[in-house]
Amino acid sequence: MQVEEILTIDIKPGWKKGTKITFPEKGNEQPNVTPADLVFIIDEKPHSVFTREGNDLIVTKTITLAEALTGYTVHLTTLDGRSLTIPINNVIHPNYEEVVPKEGMPLQKDPTKKGNLRIKFNIKFPTRLTSEQKAGIRKLFGVGY
Repeated sequence: MQVEEILTIDIKPGWKKGTKITFPEKGNEQPNVTPADLVFIIDEKPHSVFTREGNDLIVTKTITLAEALTGYTVHLTTLDGRSLTIPINNVIHPNYEEVVPKEGMPLQKDPTKKGNLRIKFNIKFPTRLTSEQKAGIRKLFGVGY
């Protein structure tokens, strides 16, 4: 006889890919055999803005060379819908990473704590410069800057 039973999985914030949820003895039944456990394994859907690394969220922003040298303000909408404005006044070099503490994923063991938001940058360099632009940059930076 086939019996239908609805099982509910309450997904907790911060659960990672590979987390297992087990319903003991909820698998197929056979006479004189203990039913098997029913096991679900959490997977992650790719997000259009963020990637996950452990408990950290990573976002990559594409900026111009001028923005990298003079400052840039990152505007983001968090996964829970809040708007973040993060001004960056440092010179942004190709390996620069801005870390915003406690704006990542909730920790599985303690959802009141969060990982970090890590902002990486893809800097668009100009493909060519005129002689005047090159001279201006040399003058601006001086010899041996």
